[in-house]
Amino acid sequence: MSLDLGTDQLHAHVEGPIGWICFNNPGRHNALSREMLAALPRAVQALETDDAVRVVVMRGAGERAFVSGADLRQVEGFRGVRPRASEAWGGALSELEKPLIAMIHGWCLGGGLLTALWADLRVAAEDARFGIPAAKLGVGYPYDSTQALLAAVGPAAASEILLTGGQFDARDALRLGLVNRVVPKAELEAEVTKLARTIAGNAPLTLRAAKACIRDGLREPAERRREECEKLVERCWASEDFREGRLAFAEKREPRFQAR
Repeated sequence: MSLDLGTDQLHAHVEGPIGWICFNNPGRHNALSREMLAALPRAVQALETDDAVRVVVMRGAGERAFVSGADLRQVEGFRGVRPRASEAWGGALSELEKPLIAMIHGWCLGGGLLTALWADLRVAAEDARFGIPAAKLGVGYPYDSTQALLAAVGPAAASEILLTGGQFDARDALRLGLVNRVVPKAELEAEVTKLARTIAGNAPLTLRAAKACIRDGLREPAERRREECEKLVERCWASEDFREGRLAFAEKREPRFQAR
């Protein structure tokens, strides 16, 4: 099932328990446009509210890029609207309660790397190239984005990435902890689909609680939501899915979780 997002530059569709978001601007190496920034929150909301969707995967169209950064032809147009659009875009990804996977091949630069950082898991093809060239362009890299990078790779690596503006390959990204796995490009989609289906087969309430607790640890202390997280954990213990999980284990079969 495909979703109507009002633009051809961002596609979203559902296959079984997996919701797919595709950045579709291959002629510009999937550079982020104003149309993409506007459509992404709508795509995320649609997949969030679809009970059939258990996990979401982001990918880039074509052979050369996940997302290569912002579309520089629209830089002037971003002025003034960029902070609001970026806030809505990053906020939509960061507040998604379902597991989010970034499937990365080719260029993953600037805003593309930021997009990937909002994912819970990142799987890269061997041809992936990463970097944040903000210092080479004279643009400011947002506070929230910097904090997300810092949480992923630590201060030393974050400093080198931001201060040099240089690029690095998939193996370096794996070494830094920026990606979870690196696979041959020909195996990328199969690997990500297998990972997504594994996650989708787990208890949705448990996944939501686990993600909420992990994300909460990345917030500023004054903004943390411990009480909300604890309620999500308690809901798991009181759920029908917990009962189903115990029965399935005892009966040596796969559980059939219903998110309740």
